[in-house]
Amino acid sequence: MSDRPGPPAIEVVISDFGGVLTSPLIQSFAAVQNQTGIPFEELGKAMARIEQRDGKHPLFELEKGRISEPDFLDRLGDELEPALGHRPELHRFREIYFEALHPNEPMIELMRELKGRGLRMAMLTNNVREWEPLWRSMLPVDEIFELVVDSAFVDARKPEPEIYELTLERLGGVAPERCLFVDDVEHNCDAARELGMAVVHYREPEQAIAEVRAALSAG
Repeated sequence: MSDRPGPPAIEVVISDFGGVLTSPLIQSFAAVQNQTGIPFEELGKAMARIEQRDGKHPLFELEKGRISEPDFLDRLGDELEPALGHRPELHRFREIYFEALHPNEPMIELMRELKGRGLRMAMLTNNVREWEPLWRSMLPVDEIFELVVDSAFVDARKPEPEIYELTLERLGGVAPERCLFVDDVEHNCDAARELGMAVVHYREPEQAIAEVRAALSAG
């Protein structure tokens, strides 16, 4: 029988928002494509061209709160117009996106259960400043989470280490080894793991719930 100590007990669960506590984001992007007629591939190419020209990715700048949503959509429209042969209609991007986004009830119930068990709960999201009222109204955010760190208000985004470190700082300097991070994006998970957090890479509810429970029982 080994005398080596096991992993430290998890005290804090840090969850992503979109794609973990909601339906998959790809469904929302597909809805935008279907209703605007702009292929998702063209959106990606347009943003890549802007990044190549300006040295900054427009979506990342939006998620860091460095540019406004209208400015982002104007830049995208300017870039897409020559490729499409007409000025694209992007003014309803936000509405279309959120109409196709739905709460992921099994994961929300898990988070509520974990809070009830005495775990500290935080949310770490890459998001858009103007979207905050919409996404907060979807979920019982303040009922479950004591802390929300939104990229658009802190000038940093996942997977940048700074936003993880800021989250830990705002939790009172909790050690990363005491945290369980849940996200649907592999790069974001890798960054949390590198800092020393336990990680669950969300793929679908049953898998993630099982892995969260296993991680919490390991300490």
